Amino acid sequence: MSNSQYLVIGATGKTGKRVISKLRAAHKTVKAASRSGSVIFDWNDKSNWPDVLRNVKAMYVTYFPDLAIPGAPDDIRALCELARQQNVGHITLLSGRGESEALACERIVTSSGMSWTVVRASWFMQNFTEGLFAQFLMDGSVALPVGDVKEPFVDIDDIADIAFDSLINDKHKNKLYEVTGPDLLSFSDVVEAFNQAFQRKGAFHQISLPLFSENLTRIGVDEGAIAILHYLFTEVLDGRNANLADGVQQALGRPPTSFKTFLQKNRHVFD
Repeated sequence: MSNSQYLVIGATGKTGKRVISKLRAAHKTVKAASRSGSVIFDWNDKSNWPDVLRNVKAMYVTYFPDLAIPGAPDDIRALCELARQQNVGHITLLSGRGESEALACERIVTSSGMSWTVVRASWFMQNFTEGLFAQFLMDGSVALPVGDVKEPFVDIDDIADIAFDSLINDKHKNKLYEVTGPDLLSFSDVVEAFNQAFQRKGAFHQISLPLFSENLTRIGVDEGAIAILHYLFTEVLDGRNANLADGVQQALGRPPTSFKTFLQKNRHVFD
């Protein structure tokens, strides 16, 4: 049987579920792989990887919990080597902007022997609607260990559009797209935009990293997630990403979604 299926690793994640929806809408045969579900995929258990990769034409890969953690390059290398043996033709990798560890994983993908697309993304706008910070906004107090550093938050729907098209369209082969939103915003700017959009009176507060960790522990966030947030707030949010990129325009031929537009299309989350 020729390889004809599309594999999404991280099927229940923010981008993965969107890419799956688009593939199915295009009547493609999809393997939706995650730690739970009909197709089991676990980065810590490689025993069934050959079965998961069988008959796969192209795959979209997100790494859990983050490409920044120790061991990620080894896992990505093992996946690429096995995929090449299984005659997988293409890999699209979701990577992290400004992360040296993610760059190492990108190099593994680009030298894998498969065609590739790398989507190098900044912080997601959806962290404020589908993630931990959504409740902070709803509660009216966003307390984070960060000052006035600006970030080019990107809409995940833009990422998913690129990832989907990269799997079915050869024009994205061997392309790296560095994607951002159209504006540089501090977390204080985000709260103010939210207040204006929904007539709220939320406030942003800069707090210490220990207090932030204490708050997360109190509300039940697991240690692994806290460690990743520590990394992001201390290593990535230091101004290194305070510049815009045109990856969305390059890949899709349209401007990236603004934060104002993002809030309006997600009004149902806060109504």
